Amino acid sequence: MSDLPESPALLAADVILEDAPSESMASRRTLGIGFWIAVGWIVLIVLAALLAPYLGLKDPDENYINRDLGRPPYPPSGEFWFGSDQDARDVFSRTIYGARVSLVVGFAAMGCGMLFGGTLGMLAGFLRGWFDRVISFVFLVLLSFPALVLAILITSLLDRNLRTVAGTLGFLSIAPVGRLARATTIQYSEREFVLAARTLGAKNGRLMIRELLPNVVIPMGALALLGVAVAIVAEGALAFLGLSVEQELSWGKLILLGSGTNILQDAPWVSMGPIFVLFLTVLALNFAGDRVREYFDVRENML
Repeated sequence: MSDLPESPALLAADVILEDAPSESMASRRTLGIGFWIAVGWIVLIVLAALLAPYLGLKDPDENYINRDLGRPPYPPSGEFWFGSDQDARDVFSRTIYGARVSLVVGFAAMGCGMLFGGTLGMLAGFLRGWFDRVISFVFLVLLSFPALVLAILITSLLDRNLRTVAGTLGFLSIAPVGRLARATTIQYSEREFVLAARTLGAKNGRLMIRELLPNVVIPMGALALLGVAVAIVAEGALAFLGLSVEQELSWGKLILLGSGTNILQDAPWVSMGPIFVLFLTVLALNFAGDRVREYFDVRENML
């Protein structure tokens, strides 16, 4: 209608409005090189733990006394990459073998939380009514009880084996995962594609499995990576209290064995090796989980 040129201010505003969404989408759709480095470390440490008996490592319980090096503990060297402890046992080998228990506890605990917590949360968010009120109250009670105190109580009353420790930490992860699954289910249960499927005659089972579950799994997966890191650290805390797995090595137990005052002063590498690997693993899990959360735009208020 008019051939008058637009003002520079309006043109700049149009450029900003057009470019902002594309920049936001571009940043959201890029996981970044840091994510793949973190995933690479997680895969590496998992494979090392699984294949530990076939990697030609030193026996973690063998005493490798070297007369040329004097009395143990021996410092890091070509023979002992992470050094040795006071009994001349190879710290690097013990760290790799200790990863087996720590990683199993972390992944098994979060798997238990996703299976039971995710199922209960989805049912509560989908069915609503009295079932939702009961499950929400149970989640609230579990979240209100101090997690570490409950873990100490359970592990002190039962046999301290791998199944007990993993099951205890898995039980503690049910409520956080369940609340996230419930919130996500409520969010998507009123979306158009769910209402359309319901109108076409889809039953509740199909709605939950085919329509809702793919959308609930994404934020649960982001939380799962963070939860594995929390479970690994929790196992270390139980090990310091003498309540972790008794008959097997774990990162927490190795750090405990090297935490004596004299050992820390004279041979800090005894505990620094497991601490370093534990730190990198927890950092990688936290970073990967955070990037997945940002990538799929998981809402903070759901967590």
